Amino acid sequence: MVILLTGTNAQSNEIAVIETTLGNIELEFLGKKAPGHVQNFKDLANKGYYDGTTFHRVIPGFMIQGGDSNSKSTDRSTHGMGGPGYSIKAEFNDTPHDRGIVSMARSQNPNSAGSQFFIVVQDSHFLNNQYTVFARVVKGMDVADKIVKVKRDRADNPIDRVEMKSVKIVNR
Repeated sequence: MVILLTGTNAQSNEIAVIETTLGNIELEFLGKKAPGHVQNFKDLANKGYYDGTTFHRVIPGFMIQGGDSNSKSTDRSTHGMGGPGYSIKAEFNDTPHDRGIVSMARSQNPNSAGSQFFIVVQDSHFLNNQYTVFARVVKGMDVADKIVKVKRDRADNPIDRVEMKSVKIVNR
């Protein structure tokens, strides 16, 4: 699967290409809404951080989540607990969590986001102003829908890995 993050509404025309196992998804960055989160995602992608990670949490009717370095391991008990070793300050904004929105995952601390992100597959307005929206799907929600429907364990982790093979930042 390839997820493309485009520069619309951002300060550049860069695209992030995330190649995964189930198809292509295109996202556009919302750089004016969350410049720090967009830059953080680009920096991690350029370092190869996301390569080999999985969508480790899928909840039908809600969202798919990925970006945890621990998900590279076969030890599923650690999936969802990893990060880049730092956190970034929240950039809450007025973008509603409609279907196709991409936000950073975090703990109870609003300023605890690092690398994990999620794509909302159904409107989830209860998340508004509590998670930083930094991108949106512009093509390929059918792929996100495939991912959210895969067989999963009790921790909502897919039984068969849905891997991000590589994440590359390229110019449009």
